[in-house]
Amino acid sequence: MTSHIDFNDRMLSLGLARVAEQAAIASADWIGRGDEKAADQAAVNAMRDQLNKLDIQGTVVIGEGERDEAPMLFIGEEVGNGTGPAVDIALDPLEGTTLTAKDMPNALTVIAMGPRGSMLHAPDVYMDKLAIGPGYKPGVVTLDMSPMDRVNALAAAKGCSTDDITVCILERPRHEEMIAEVRQTGAAIRLITDGDVAGVMHCAEPDLTGIDMYMGSGGAPEGVLAAAALKCMGGQIFGRLLFRNDDEKGRAAKAGITNLDRVYTRDDLVTEHVIFAATGVTNGSLVAGIKREVGYLTTETILMRSKTGSVRRMTYRNPTR
Repeated sequence: MTSHIDFNDRMLSLGLARVAEQAAIASADWIGRGDEKAADQAAVNAMRDQLNKLDIQGTVVIGEGERDEAPMLFIGEEVGNGTGPAVDIALDPLEGTTLTAKDMPNALTVIAMGPRGSMLHAPDVYMDKLAIGPGYKPGVVTLDMSPMDRVNALAAAKGCSTDDITVCILERPRHEEMIAEVRQTGAAIRLITDGDVAGVMHCAEPDLTGIDMYMGSGGAPEGVLAAAALKCMGGQIFGRLLFRNDDEKGRAAKAGITNLDRVYTRDDLVTEHVIFAATGVTNGSLVAGIKREVGYLTTETILMRSKTGSVRRMTYRNPTR
């Protein structure tokens, strides 16, 4: 049954923050312990438990993988207590499992929610991504530009030298040429080992993070999550699906995608107003990581609503029993 109850983003937003918080708290015991799978599983279990307490008829559209790959929070899984509005949910219970296991910065728990049908059902393939923060006219940079042209165009739009631009890129062998070309412009590059949702979000708050642009290929599902964040924070993101073989093209077909060369904008990836929450697991440029004191765990969560453009930062001090 589909629900005709309105998506009340204001009432659901604090519940969504709690979902992100509990996933982070559950993964806290695994920070720096070298076990990615255990950290991820703890976050998944906690996130699912919390989602099932919400008054929603939720469907996971971006999740831990297909049903056969993921026992919980798989794509298509129904969550919530079955009352309330029909919603789409995009989530990454632990964005940066490696970061958590190695106690490196910018591990987050991330979740977005919107009305049913509001998010692209992205197949689990790579996506070529390009993102910049708010305040620029549409089309300042495009996916069809070379990396060098993108840096030059953004510097011109910002009214600064290319030396003043910082680009965030995922450190992978496939990006070596791109990195070399960006360096030729004089721009700085912040290389990240994992966590490209955080990487894209960093563009939206350049004063805080020092990052002006994100580029490179990463998971398509993470592209949708990042678009949900930018829908709330402001900024532009462009994505084009990348296919390495026929099996991956089959995944796209299964997700209902027919135009394989389409360039998606932020508002194509996320078509309606959404709410977004992310809680820091390890310390990062956007949110603080989990802080332990005797008897307490403290988390920081960023909670955003695209409808109002509101960004709320919440500190939660939780007694550990």
